[in-house]
Order: sequence, then structure tokens, then C-alpha cells
Amino acid sequence: MQVRDARGEDWAGVAALLAELGRPAVLGEENEADHRAAFEAYLARPETAALVVEDGGEIVGFCDLEFRRRLNFLRSQAWIPDLIVAERARSRGVGKALLDRAEELAEERDCWSLTLESATWRTDAHRFYLREGWAQAGHYFIKSRTNEPWPPAPPAGR
Repeated sequence: MQVRDARGEDWAGVAALLAELGRPAVLGEENEADHRAAFEAYLARPETAALVVEDGGEIVGFCDLEFRRRLNFLRSQAWIPDLIVAERARSRGVGKALLDRAEELAEERDCWSLTLESATWRTDAHRFYLREGWAQAGHYFIKSRTNEPWPPAPPAGR
């Protein structure tokens, strides 16, 4: 298993993983080309990084980072908007490999911290983050401006 930088041709695998995470499923939709273009533009931004793990030619893990400045900090903070491992590939070290590489990138950019958010119902992920040395440090609040449900309802059985 190897973590590598994401490329434009990884779009379908990444989009499928994001849908598994609870994001809107856009593959095969009429505006899929717009979403692919947004992904490719994201990859080109200098203040972002995107990582994938491939297994047998299939994308089984994805993590992206944004390096942002916060007021009253002279160094950037690394924020992980998305970290997802395909359900079939969990408990095989994919998530740990992605987090380790994210931490290396944050170190390379001299970030003062890494942060991420996780849906309240993703209790297995929460245990994983705690096990990897992360601390629960706050609450996340959202107000929809489009009446689209977010976060999504937890999958059945969770």
C-alpha cells in the first residue's frame, strides 16, 4: 500500500469515496463534468494537497488538506476537509497511512496544528482518530442556506 498525490484521472475513484462518506453522489449526473473540473482546479491550488491510496488499481482511500492562516498565528494550520477509506479496505492501515502522510506535509509546511471534522455518527472514525493521537477539541455547527440536508443522515444500522 502506498500513499501518493492525487491526479485528475483519480476523479471517479475519489468521487465514489466522497459519496460513501455521505457527500452528494455526482458520478453519472448531468453536472459531473463541472464537479470533475472543480476537483482538477482543487488539485492545482498551491494551498492544498490531495492524497490517495490505491489497491489493485482501485482508489481505496482519499485525504485532502488545506493549509490556511488563522488570525493571531504566524504559522499555517493544516485542515483536513475529507478523509475516507472505502469500507471494504478499513482496518488495513489505509487511514493511518493517509494521516501519517498528512502529518508529514504539515511538518514540511511548518504548520502549528492539524485539524479535521467528523460527523457525529462516525463513532468508529472517532475511535480511530483518538487511537492515532488526535484529541476531540470542539463542536461543529452548521446552518444550511440551501435547505439541503447536511450533514447527511447516518447510514442504516449506525
